[in-house]
Amino acid sequence: MSPISQETADVNAAIDAELQLMDPAVRASRSLAAPLLDPEFVEVGASGRRWTYEEMLAALPELDGGSGSGEGGEDGPRFEPSGMGGVVLAPGVVHLTYETDFGGRRARRSSLWRRRSNETSWRMYYHQATPVPDGG
Repeated sequence: MSPISQETADVNAAIDAELQLMDPAVRASRSLAAPLLDPEFVEVGASGRRWTYEEMLAALPELDGGSGSGEGGEDGPRFEPSGMGGVVLAPGVVHLTYETDFGGRRARRSSLWRRRSNETSWRMYYHQATPVPDGG
């Protein structure tokens, strides 16, 4: 595969995995979400809270877009992504950027995805969400 084709395939794989993490069924299931997060995962959420791998897996079903007590679930609002794109920063590292709308709340998002040399799947290593101010 040519380097450009491999980079496109890597970015597309990271986008696919990012979209999976927005699926309420995945958010509700530790067994589905865990393989998508790197064991060294860290998130700085739109609230400013810092999340680790274990904290995120424990809370994910209850957070927005999950099926628990947070907003969302099967019948509630869902994350609606737009403008998603990515670049390969180095072999095995993809940076995605995009915006989401969740029930009228917009956020700009940035994710780093990592695939270790001994693995075939991509895992989210870092994620940050920044609220978009009204009119912004």
